[in-house]
Amino acid sequence: MQNDNGITLLALLTGAAIGAGIGILYAPDKGIETRHKIRRKVEDTSHDIAERVSHAKDELTKTANEQKDAFDRKLDEAISTMSYKADDIIDKLEQKLEDLKAKNAQLQK
Repeated sequence: MQNDNGITLLALLTGAAIGAGIGILYAPDKGIETRHKIRRKVEDTSHDIAERVSHAKDELTKTANEQKDAFDRKLDEAISTMSYKADDIIDKLEQKLEDLKAKNAQLQK
């Protein structure tokens, strides 16, 4: 979803830059003034794109960190649950062993 937003934003910015460039070329200004306008538009658009890419990068990093934290929490919960179950299994096995020892002791009498 975020990738689609980035692509749409880039397409809009590219279209705006092309439209502005064509508009400037057809404007009734002198050549040097037109070139200065084009240069300013390119610089403004480049700066805007750089800001948006930086913002997208920050958002992606934030989302990745949130997902990592969520994964770490779930992993800790799973390990805790498995540890509890392992202790439960060990307790049951020890009880079975005691029962078998008691039965064996009765049989040996």
